[in-house]
Parts: sequence; C-alpha cells; structure tokens
Amino acid sequence: MSIAIVGIGFGAMLVLMFLSIPIAVTIIAVGGFGGWMMYGMPLVDMMGGVIWSSLNSPTMLAIPLFMLLGELLLRGGIADRMYDAMAVWLGRLPGGLLHSNIATCTLFSATSGSSVATAATVGTMALPALQQYKYPMAPSLGSLAAGGTLGILIPPSVNLLVFGSIANTSVGQLFAAGVVPGLLLAFSFSAYIFLFHGKAGAEGSAMRQIPLREKLVLARHLIPPVVIFGVVMGSIYGGLATPTESAALGVMLAVGFVAGAGRLNWDLLANCSIQAARTSGMVMIVLVVSLLLNVTISMTGAAQAMTSWIAGFELGRMQLLIVLLLFYVVLGTFMDAMSMLVLTVPILLPVILHAGIDPIWFGIFVVIMCEIALITPPVGMNLFVVHGVRKDGGDYGDVIRGAVPYVAVMMAFAVVLMVWPGLVTWLPDMLAGRG
Repeated sequence: MSIAIVGIGFGAMLVLMFLSIPIAVTIIAVGGFGGWMMYGMPLVDMMGGVIWSSLNSPTMLAIPLFMLLGELLLRGGIADRMYDAMAVWLGRLPGGLLHSNIATCTLFSATSGSSVATAATVGTMALPALQQYKYPMAPSLGSLAAGGTLGILIPPSVNLLVFGSIANTSVGQLFAAGVVPGLLLAFSFSAYIFLFHGKAGAEGSAMRQIPLREKLVLARHLIPPVVIFGVVMGSIYGGLATPTESAALGVMLAVGFVAGAGRLNWDLLANCSIQAARTSGMVMIVLVVSLLLNVTISMTGAAQAMTSWIAGFELGRMQLLIVLLLFYVVLGTFMDAMSMLVLTVPILLPVILHAGIDPIWFGIFVVIMCEIALITPPVGMNLFVVHGVRKDGGDYGDVIRGAVPYVAVMMAFAVVLMVWPGLVTWLPDMLAGRG
C-alpha cells in the first residue's frame, strides 16, 4: 500500500469528523470500507472474531469498574470533603486556593480515571470559594481545567487502559509509568501558579486562622482516596490482583467509605451504576471500532507503508518526537482526546517501535498529548466542562486565557520526558525487577 492511500484514508476520517459525524461511525466507515475494498468480504467477516477475542478479556471489565469507582466518590460526598481538607492546608500559600485546585484534582485523579469527571467535580466544589475570596477568574478556571487533565495520566486511567488494549502492552506497567510523570506534572502546575499567580491568594490570606487540631480533623477526609489508591496500586504490584480485580477492590472500598459516611442507599447505587454504564459504553464503542481499524491497517500494510515513509526522512529519536509533539498539538485543536488516541496509535505505534522507542514511554507521551487536547481551544472538552459549572454567566474567553499557559507547561514537560525518559520508565522497571 502506498503512503498516498494511507493519507487519503486518514484525511477522509478527518473530513467526516469535521462534518460532525460521530468518531465511531467515522472510523468504522473508513476502516471497514477500506478493508472491504482491498480484500472483500473475507476481511469483513473476520472482524467479528477479532472483536470477540479482544473484548472477551477480564481486562476490559476494569473500564466500567473504574468508572463506577469515580462515580461513587463523586456522588457519595467523599470528593467534597477532600477539597475542604486541601483548602485549609494549602489556602494560605502564595497562589492560595489555586494550589488546592491542583492538589484536589491530583488526589481525585488517583481514584477517578476520567479527566472530565475530575474537572467537573473539583470545579463544582472550588468555584464558590474562589468567587467568595475574589480570586481572578481566568487563573481560577485555568487551574481547574488543567488540573482536571491529570485524571487520564495518574492511574487508574481509562485512557491508559485503552492504549494498553490497542498497543497490546501491559496495563499494570502503564499504570506504574503514569505515577511519577503525573505527580511531577501536578508539581509543575503548582510551580507555575507560585511564579505567575502568587498574589492571587491575597484575599485568601484573610481566611481565618484555623487551629492545627481542626486541620488534622479535616485531614481525615483525605484518608479514603489515599487508601483506595494504595489498595488498587498495591494489589497490582504486590502480585495479589490483576488490574480488573484491583478495580473491584477499589469499588468495594468506596462502597464501604460511602456507607461509613451514612450516604449509601439504593438510589445512589443505581445512579452511579447508570452513569458508569453510559460512560463505559461510549468508551467501549470507540475501542471496538479502533480494533477494527487495527485489522484493516495490519492486513493492508498501511503501518509498514507509514513506517517506511517516515524512515525515509532519517529523523533521529528527538527529531521524530518533536514532530509528533507538534502534530498532536495541532490535531488536538479540533479533535477530542479519546478520538485522537484511537485514531493515531494504530498508525504510529509501528513507527515508534521501529525507532526503538519504548511503547510504555510512548503510552505516557500520547496521554500527555491527550491532556493538551483537553484544554486546547476551540474544542478542548475540559474548557467546556469548567465553563459549564461556572454560575456567574461570564465570558468563555476567561477559561481559554486561563488554560493556554498550562498548554505551554505541558509541552515543556513533554520535552523534559523526551530528554529524561527514565522519569517514565524508572518505576515500572523497578517494580518489574529490571531496575
């Protein structure tokens, strides 16, 4: 297959998405039709078997379980108390409650797996306090949108689960690889706030002095997410549970914490389950069509054609990654994060492997690119989410102005990971006994 045909297929998918055709329909239309044109019905007939063998896996069950875990924390009131605890400990730092936004997003991400859920949850809790203490609106909204992106990097992450399924890589190693970059990126966000919005906490410094005893009492609300994260990740790397089993353990712990708070009832369980099922269904449909696209790409030789074409430019590792960084940033301006992941990974993974780049490292890189897409105007999903929870009817431009600097922070952070890839690979290598 020539590179021209690959380009036509990729361009056709972009055009269909520009016409507001759903991403799942777009991918199956191009992937299925392309396979039929090249090989006829035999290729189409084998796609059902590929879907069944790929989805008939215990790993896939982790997606709805992690979705349910996040819903329980959100609707059970645990997330609300997390923000209150963070605010009393961090509210008096230079930048004030903006640091609380990032810290709460970081902790909620460790149990949620969804950026949109993280941004919506923390935004709903934080904005009343930010408005009460007269924080500038653009930096406030920007910190919430950017902090929310951590939901798909810090494990458990649905995007990492999807990447692992598409790239046939270890989900456990991907989860381990996301821990250090996720924490470092959260620290980078706080460093930016400290340097450029340190005075934003001036009104917040007027908050009453809270005794240490009261702070310690509020700190107990941080125990549930810390315990859940510890059990989920510890059970995986202690060899006690698979990612799916650890997700089930997390759900049971969340149910226990919600029950302990007196919030557990049948209505809450039903609402959490319904919302988790809806979100999981959306993710699974996109995953299915990406697997079908994988079949077409493999059988038609599209991956080999792309690899040979890029190899012809004789780019070094760093040059290739810089090109991919710019490519993903541009792509993220008009494509949502999950669509970008499932559309590009099947095509680019052979190129990455040919260049000698670790697929685990590449998974983290792609997820960071997805994070950038979530806050890149005009279609960044987190921008719409954070603006949607704002109650004062302000300008959409506020959230854009607040979020754009974080795009630069994440691009710089991606370059840091290119220069020091060990920041990603150190923890999974150590846990696997390779360090």
